[in-house]
Amino acid sequence: MLDKSPHSTAVNVPNDLAAHWMPFTANRAFKKAPRLLAGAKDMHYFTVDGRKILDGAAGMWCSNAGHGRTQIAEAIGKQAATLDYSPPFQFGIPQAFELASRVADLAPKGLDHVFFCNSGSEAADTALKMALAFHQISGQGGRIRLIGRERGYHGVGFGGTSVGGMVNNRKMFGSLLTGVDHLPTTYDREKQAFSRGEPEYGAHFADALENLVNLHGANTIAAVIVEPMAGSTGVLPAPKGYLKRLREITQKHGILLIFDEVITGFGRLGYAFAAERYGVLPDMITFAKGVTNGAAPMGGVIVRDTIHDAFMSGPEHVIELAHGYTYSAHPLACAAGLATLDIYRDEKLFERARALEPKWTDAILSLKNEPNVVDIRTVGLTAGIDLTSRPDQPGKRGFDALNSAFFDNDLMMRIAGDTLALTPPLIVSEEQVGEIVEKVAKVIRAVA
Repeated sequence: MLDKSPHSTAVNVPNDLAAHWMPFTANRAFKKAPRLLAGAKDMHYFTVDGRKILDGAAGMWCSNAGHGRTQIAEAIGKQAATLDYSPPFQFGIPQAFELASRVADLAPKGLDHVFFCNSGSEAADTALKMALAFHQISGQGGRIRLIGRERGYHGVGFGGTSVGGMVNNRKMFGSLLTGVDHLPTTYDREKQAFSRGEPEYGAHFADALENLVNLHGANTIAAVIVEPMAGSTGVLPAPKGYLKRLREITQKHGILLIFDEVITGFGRLGYAFAAERYGVLPDMITFAKGVTNGAAPMGGVIVRDTIHDAFMSGPEHVIELAHGYTYSAHPLACAAGLATLDIYRDEKLFERARALEPKWTDAILSLKNEPNVVDIRTVGLTAGIDLTSRPDQPGKRGFDALNSAFFDNDLMMRIAGDTLALTPPLIVSEEQVGEIVEKVAKVIRAVA
């Protein structure tokens, strides 16, 4: 039963909303029927009119420990009162070094150095630049080509957009970076539909990298970047054996392998990083989102020793890598990150997600026979539900589902075209899993 009682004091909307050009949003439609939020606690958001909204999306894949965590808020407040800002170039703060050590400790052995930035987009561009620079200083400056994957998402910087493979994210922006190619998507609905976790079919999609090596020459390719689970495109888990095969081919040809774990990092797939789940050691891992529970902007790249150490040569007074951001390792973000990692550790949220995965999978797959459902994919605490598109209106059923969820069923979820994406905070209870599924079923029927 939906809880329609007010749970938060109503908040006045200050103006006609015209001034704010919103990101990745249908602005005109939004401003006719705004989905405005005023507060959040644990598994729920509160709207400006006081309604309680069940968060089935962890905000935007960020709030893995739930909302309104006092421990994080107090850490940010204390840090703001003590040291609100410190320049990250030529100066440092103890919290940045502590957080880097703790993130590195969570990563697979050999990935021991952390470079901080402020978002997943910056993390992707940072990793790509590091790959190019590494080959340059290693005497292989001809390795300038970058390989992404169809339906991949690596943020909105020029580098990340270039290696990304989501058509609508690319087509307005011209030629982007040159020297970029793409692997095929790992998704084949005919052979993978309604898989539980990683599909059995599809490891061979990694072999397409050999075709690109033959086409361009291995000595021209700097790096391959992939998501272990392609999230923003609608939850596409890597097929069994795919990532290991990709690692074998990249090692064979001296190509760096970058895992974009902005979404999969910090427990989403039941481990600190998906690299651990799949037993694959990449050369770099990008992260963001869950590192601060979404409470402050932060991202970063975790780098293998061999890459980091290659830069540590020449005169000691010379900058080794001409790259960074004004807000790299920002004091408030570092404080939020340290408090967040404490919560993950103390509440064993990664282990909790791993234990809950089978029940989450069973619950989500129970929606298989709802109208217009053509596929469901789950891995970790994620799910993608594909609905058939309306003739001549691709994405409209998904858009209507987003509104039905928010306005009529008190549920927050994400959409990717006509795919519904569910990624709840890792604190979600079994009862709340059932509530999410019940609400999603109502949404699917409402837009049938």
